[in-house]
Amino acid sequence: MSNDSSTTLRQLASFLGGSGVGLGAFGAHALKERLLSKSGASENWRTAVTYQLLHAVALLSLSSLASNKSTHSKTSSYSGGQLMALGTAMFSGSIYLLCLDIGPKKLVGPITPLGGLMMISGWVLVGMGKY
Repeated sequence: MSNDSSTTLRQLASFLGGSGVGLGAFGAHALKERLLSKSGASENWRTAVTYQLLHAVALLSLSSLASNKSTHSKTSSYSGGQLMALGTAMFSGSIYLLCLDIGPKKLVGPITPLGGLMMISGWVLVGMGKY
């Protein structure tokens, strides 16, 4: 039986997975020349896509775990999975923006490590059973 947490995690996984595949294809084809013309952009784009897809699979797994959990204790405002999803969006999203030179680098640049810290925090919460 599905619960709210399981449904949310499944939806986040689906969004990150689907958009990750799309952004990977977009970077490999439509943006190929643009990314290759900027030093390191192609590799950075690939890193963002990889992290996004790996965390989508992790969230899908957490969705399954959450659906089997009889009670879901909420001791923090975010579960590990939700924190992981938000961190992934921030981490990968900021890399996409930086690769495309969208937004001020002084504002967008610091979002990447903050997103990474949120992903790490999400994994820690998952390890503590708070998914």
